[in-house]
Amino acid sequence: MAKLDRYLLSDFIQSFLATLAVLLVVSVGGVLVDILGRIADGRMPAGLLLSQLGLQFIVYLPIILPLALLLGLSLAIARLYRDSEMAVLTAVGVGPRRLLRPILAVVAPVVGIVGACSLWLGPWADRTSEAMIDRASRSVALAGLEPGRFTPLSGGGIVYLSSLSEDGRTMGRVFMQRQKDGRIDVVTAKQGAMRLGEDRERYLRLEDGYRVEGPADGALDYRLMRYASNEVALPDRDEPVGKDDPEMLPTLRLLGDPRPEAQAQLHWRITPPLLALAFALLTLPLSRSAPRQQRYGRIMLAFLAYVVGINLMILGRQWLSAGKLPAVAGMWWLSLPLLLLAGWLYARDGRLGRRRSTGA
Repeated sequence: MAKLDRYLLSDFIQSFLATLAVLLVVSVGGVLVDILGRIADGRMPAGLLLSQLGLQFIVYLPIILPLALLLGLSLAIARLYRDSEMAVLTAVGVGPRRLLRPILAVVAPVVGIVGACSLWLGPWADRTSEAMIDRASRSVALAGLEPGRFTPLSGGGIVYLSSLSEDGRTMGRVFMQRQKDGRIDVVTAKQGAMRLGEDRERYLRLEDGYRVEGPADGALDYRLMRYASNEVALPDRDEPVGKDDPEMLPTLRLLGDPRPEAQAQLHWRITPPLLALAFALLTLPLSRSAPRQQRYGRIMLAFLAYVVGINLMILGRQWLSAGKLPAVAGMWWLSLPLLLLAGWLYARDGRLGRRRSTGA
């Protein structure tokens, strides 16, 4: 590889990685807030925080990586124009088309990662996440109930377990206190277990215990009862996703699925790598500027192009799911014209405007 290619490749990689790091830091806040909200509502065990965070990052990478590639390359190429390095390269016979080799050296691996995450790793992460939450809903330990400590419930109340079996399903010596509508409810049991209802709601099944109920204002209206079995509902989890849901199916199974939702999901997975390649080719014409011209205006234009492309992709998915677009059209109406436009602009030596002819 020539020294020029190594220099440009190093500059492009550093700019891309710096932009990706910033976007990941910004994205982790939104993903973490969503997961913490589900944990606070009792729809997800707290023990799955880190695993769910990692799986959700895999799902969002096809959206984050194209933006990092677009902004990173735009910043690097705009710096070449601002520092007059592009003018020097052009003077020695190295035009914008010569930049295609180092640009593709950065773009090709990133597009491959986007395609792998979109077509294979993303659906696998969704299936794994759903399976982990489903297993957690059957286990007392994963539901956040630990022996030897008082555990607050999201719906109000406190639970205490004296012991827990090795498989995390059976509890020993249970104490529960709840308060609702001005009355206190205290339940004790010799043992208990987690149970899933027909509607997949979670219940704590308590056996051989006592229940004391009375007013919270200090009155003497108390009731004591002994029971052989008592069930207490835990906070509802998210609606389970069916096995035939298009978001859970592997990409190869979507190819022969005639349902509009399946075709929409298929094109939703195919489009991100194509858009990433198109946005990468658009960086040169969108970053072209005079040596002393401000570069951030063009970068905002590149970001606006990305936002428009992602919004059109979301609309295309909705139209395909609703049957407003035929399955044959898919999202080719978005990716192919954008690829042709990017290739045509790059072939014109990165010039957005018409070349002016000068007289002798």
